[in-house]
Order: sequence, then C-alpha cells, then structure tokens
Amino acid sequence: MKSIRRLLRFAKPYRRQSAIALILLLGMVFADLLIPRLSQRIIDQGIANGDVRVVWTTGLIMLGAALLSALFALGNNYFSVRVGQSFAHDVRSALFHKVQTYAFANLDELSTGQLITRSTSDIHMTQMIVMMGLRILTRAPIWAIGAMVMLAITSPTLALVMLVFIPVILVLVLLFARRIRPLYELVQQKLDRLNTVLQENLAGVRVVKAFVRERHEIERFDGANTDLMTKNIQVMRLTAILLPTMTLVLNLGVIGVLWFGGQAALDGALEVGKIVASISYLMFALFPVMMLAAMIAPIAAADASAKRIFEVLDSEPAVRSKPNAQRLETPRGRVEFAEVGFAYPGNGGAAVLCDVSFVAEPGQTVAILGATGSGKSSLIHLIPRFYDVSSGSITIDGIDLRDVELGSLRAHVGVALQEAVLFAGTIRDNIAYGRPDATDDEVRAAATAAQAAEFIEGFPEAYQTVVGQRGVTLSGGQRQRIAIARALLVRPKVLILDDSTSAVDIETEVRLQDALDRLIQDSAHTTTRFIVAQRISTVLLADKILVLDNGRIEACGTHDELLKTSPVYREIYESQLGDGPRGPLSAIQEAGFLKSELASEGGLDV
Repeated sequence: MKSIRRLLRFAKPYRRQSAIALILLLGMVFADLLIPRLSQRIIDQGIANGDVRVVWTTGLIMLGAALLSALFALGNNYFSVRVGQSFAHDVRSALFHKVQTYAFANLDELSTGQLITRSTSDIHMTQMIVMMGLRILTRAPIWAIGAMVMLAITSPTLALVMLVFIPVILVLVLLFARRIRPLYELVQQKLDRLNTVLQENLAGVRVVKAFVRERHEIERFDGANTDLMTKNIQVMRLTAILLPTMTLVLNLGVIGVLWFGGQAALDGALEVGKIVASISYLMFALFPVMMLAAMIAPIAAADASAKRIFEVLDSEPAVRSKPNAQRLETPRGRVEFAEVGFAYPGNGGAAVLCDVSFVAEPGQTVAILGATGSGKSSLIHLIPRFYDVSSGSITIDGIDLRDVELGSLRAHVGVALQEAVLFAGTIRDNIAYGRPDATDDEVRAAATAAQAAEFIEGFPEAYQTVVGQRGVTLSGGQRQRIAIARALLVRPKVLILDDSTSAVDIETEVRLQDALDRLIQDSAHTTTRFIVAQRISTVLLADKILVLDNGRIEACGTHDELLKTSPVYREIYESQLGDGPRGPLSAIQEAGFLKSELASEGGLDV
C-alpha cells in the first residue's frame, strides 16, 4: 500500500472534488441506513397496530430516502470519475515527461513494451482504485460502522452475534491479501513481456514476412500470451474461492440473527420489526466487508502497478544538466576528446572506448572508420551527451560538455542516424521537426542540400505528402535524406552523420558531400562534421580520418597519410576499392568530376 499512498499525491489538486464526492457519499450512507429503521417502524407501529397512516407516511419517507440515496450516488459517481480521470491524466503526463528526460542509458534498461504497459495498464489499475476509493473503499467502512451502531441501538443482543463473525472475516481478508499481491506483480510482468513481443512483431513485420517467420512469431506470442493467461487464472481462482467463503460467513450471520432473534420474539422479549431491522443492519455491516474483501485483488494489483510506475518516476536520468550549467550561445564548433574512456552501464564494466584523444577544429570534416563493434557509434553518441564519458573529457570550445546546459548543447548539434526515424505527419513536418517555425524556403533549401528535393517534389503533394508509419512508404535512401535535411535545417555548429548515407547511391552521396562542403564554406554557418562510414569512398576527402580498432584510435590523419602509415586503413581501402575501373584513382576522379559538375550548376545553401 506504500506505493499507492505515494501515488495519491497526484490527486491532491482535486481535493475539492474529492471532498464533494465524500460528502455526497455520507449523505447516501445516511439515507441507506435510515431505511431499515423505517421498516421497523412500519412493522411494529403500523402493521402490528393496524395504523394505515403510519404505514403510508413512513412508506413515503422511505421512498424519499431511496430517491435521495440515488441522487447522492449519481453525484458521488460523477465527481469520483472526474477525480479518477484527472488523476490518470496527470500520472500519464508525469510518466511521459519523465521518459523525455531519460538518457540512452535509461532507455537501454526499460524496453518499449515495459514503458507502454506502465503508461496504459498500470495507470489504469491505479486510476480505478482512486475512483473506487471515493466510492466503494470509503463507503464500505462508513456503511459497516454505521450499520453496527444502528444494530447495537436496535438490539444489543443481536449485535453480539455479529461480533463473532468479524474476526473470521479479518483472518480471511489478511490471508487473501498476502497471497494475491505477489501474483499481481507476476501478472504485470507477463503483460510487459506480451507487449514487448507484440511491439517487436509489429515494428518488424516486413522482416518477419521476408524470412517466412510467421510461425515462429505466432509461437513466441502464444508463449507469452499463455503465460499471462496462466497467471490471470491463478488470480481469478483465488478470488473465486474468497467470495463464496465470504458469502457463507454472511449467511451464517443471518442464520444466527434469525435463531437468537426468533427465540427472543417467541419469548416476547423482541419485536418482529426489530428482527427485520437487525437482519438488514447485519447485511449492511457484513456486505461492505465482503465488498472490501473483493477489492483486495484490485488493490493488490494497483499497488503492484504503482510500484512499477515509481520505477520510472524515481529513476534518475543518467545524463542531466548541472545546477549551474553554462549555456552554449554561439559556439565555434571546436571539439576535443581528451583521453576518453567509455563503458555502457550494466555491461560488466567492459570498455567500449579506451584513451581516445583527438581535436576537430571548427569547419573540419572528421571521418570515423572501423570494423563493426570498434566503437564508432559509441564515440559520436558522446558528443551530444546521449551518454556521458566514463573517464577523460570532451570539450566544445574548451568547455567540458558536462558543464554545458544540455538543451543548449543539443540545440547546436545536428544528428542523422543510420536508422532514420520519421514521425507520423507530412514530409515537411519531419524536416522541420527541430525548427517548427522554419519557412517553406528554408525547408526546401535543407531538402535540396540533402539531395531530397527532387524526389519530394515528384510526389503529388510534394512537401505535404503524408509518410506512412515510421516512413515505411519511403525507401531507405529517401528516409535517410529526409533525416539529413532535418539535421541541416537546425543550422548546427556540429553535424553528426552516423552512417546516414548507407542506403544512398554513390552519385547522390557525392552530390550530398558537395552540398555539405558548400554549407561549411559559408562563414555564417561554419559547421564541424563527424561522419561515421562503412564505405571508404564516403571519407576520402575528409580533413581528418580516425581509424578505430577495439575502441582505440589505431591511426589518425588524411587519406594520403593513412595510406602510407596505417596497415588497417590500407587494408580497408584495398578491400573496398581495389584496382580496376572502379579502383581508388577512378573513385577519386569520379568524385572530383561530379563536384566540378555541381560547381558549374550552382547550389543551394541552407
């Protein structure tokens, strides 16, 4: 219950509506408790004495009490739902806002399926408890206490009968609560797994079909679905045992009242009306306890869900701005790595980068080459602080990145990743994602520089073309060029291209590189470029090429320097380009030819 109590702070802004709901609840309970007393009056004073007036007047009062109870119940439900929905809205917003502060390291620990479950099913569980708290959970104890008081007033002897059953009920409730909560934690974990499998399958459905793995995915989903069903059956089985047991206890209480009350009535010590009223009050006292017992399962589920929600809300972002962090206003774009070491959290401390040192001067193009797993992407992810260095430091214009306000740092860094992620909306919306206020001319100029304008303007709707889910209606190269245009539009001082032209043909790539060179030559928008590439033709003309090997810089220099001094670079170069008509010389000549062609045509700057 600790987690639920913590989560109730989100209901504090709605104290007024909650108070109104509780006042209406008290009115409803008072009206309900009045009815058995009025029944006793009809029987003992009206029917027993043949007084029709008492029967009619008391009956009308009972009808009024019933109508009042119904009106109070409607008002209580209205305000309870408002509070519950508002509470869920605020928790969902807090959860989403928290996830937006996460660094990549945090997102590595929580899968998409887990976050979806916490944002939907877990919040729904806690929302139901808030609404029930303003209705059933509050009504039941008030109702039970009021009924016991009224039963004691009506017949102290019969009230003692009820006291015998209270310890039995409490023991049953405690035993049930201890067993049900761990089961609900397992249910939510199984739901996490189900959502993860479902999300992976829907995101990769084209790969599934391409490799004819539908049967495998069906079996994987069925396994997760069966696990969830099994745990839910265990919970329902336990709940199914509790409710009949509680009903048995209630019926035994009624039998006890009839037994002892009937004997007292035969002896003339108790009126029949009091027996009827006592049975009603007994039902009013024990039935709410049954309701509370039935609520133990949802309460346990909500507590487990609240705990899982706080796993997200309580986790600290792995990367954050310092309290007095410096804003980066007009950086020049000089980036320096000084003895940088890096290891992914939870990876057993295995270093991904070791003792990496180099300088990228403003306006330079730094290319990064290396085998798969050499640490290329890890290195460039440190520049916008997607992760923090484990040792050493990275500076921009001499300022340690950890001393720079995070938002201002990333505002000056443009990133285009190999896996180009597009959002639902138009092509224009995606290009202008980092600058929603950009003009149409600026969007068009960015698309032109990214070599995307031609195919975009070939669509009937041009820039207003709506892309499919994650951009699936576009080719891989088209998505990558839109992602590059998005990065260019923010006019970054540091531009990171993480193998972002892998799906682009060589001619388009050369045109793109030429457009980026034009961009850098514009003194108003000098940009330092970091290019991660698998294709060596992408980096031949870079100002500086870093060759990574097992997380270390094996060599650093220009293309000509590395051909002479680095066996690793020379091996990559020869394996990819080799000799012949598509050899290194012809590749360089082709790049130079295309550049001269573009120079004669003119170009667009962003």
